[in-house]
Amino acid sequence: MPDLPPLADADIEELQRLLDALPPPLQPLDVSALDGYLCGVLLQPRRPPPARWLAHVADVDGRPAPAGPALQALQALVLRRHAELDAAIANRQWFDPWIFPLEIENEGEANPADAVLPWSAGFAAAMEFFPEMMASDDPELVEPLALLFMHFDPDDLEDADALIEVIETLEPPSDLAEAVQDLVRALMLIADVTRPRKAAATPARRLPPGRGPRRGTRR
Repeated sequence: MPDLPPLADADIEELQRLLDALPPPLQPLDVSALDGYLCGVLLQPRRPPPARWLAHVADVDGRPAPAGPALQALQALVLRRHAELDAAIANRQWFDPWIFPLEIENEGEANPADAVLPWSAGFAAAMEFFPEMMASDDPELVEPLALLFMHFDPDDLEDADALIEVIETLEPPSDLAEAVQDLVRALMLIADVTRPRKAAATPARRLPPGRGPRRGTRR
């Protein structure tokens, strides 16, 4: 794709509107889950064809969405985000995952896991539809995968004893900014295994002091 600016907040809102407008019985991903899903697709050792992974954006089960301008606009925005993430992962550069602080009615702090979970669920969906990376027995994948799946209930991690064992040793993030840093770092560690660079990889830049996660409203 030609060089295009990163999706702005207005673009993300339009993407969510297009997803919400898809007719039932389709069950589209929301923007946070979509972002995790795209990262899971991009980290596969062999990249799935666009037609295969795009099918699960408009409907988690891959049922076809009605053709027309709305679907074309939706897919154009998805492909822009896909290209943006692809470049960030390939160059081991920091990017802002689409993870949004939760709005809480009562006083108190929201659990960072609750905000990260929709993104992680999208990543997990990619692992289900495209299982090649999870089928790898490379030990270097265990710790970063544990960072990505640590927010799930252990009962939801079937046949993942090694992963659960590592998750039990991890310290939960103290806030959402730390959770986002851990997530991006984990993605870059996975990329070192599934998408190795010819030259020495540059670690992902950590979040600068005072910089928090993207602001927005999660559905």
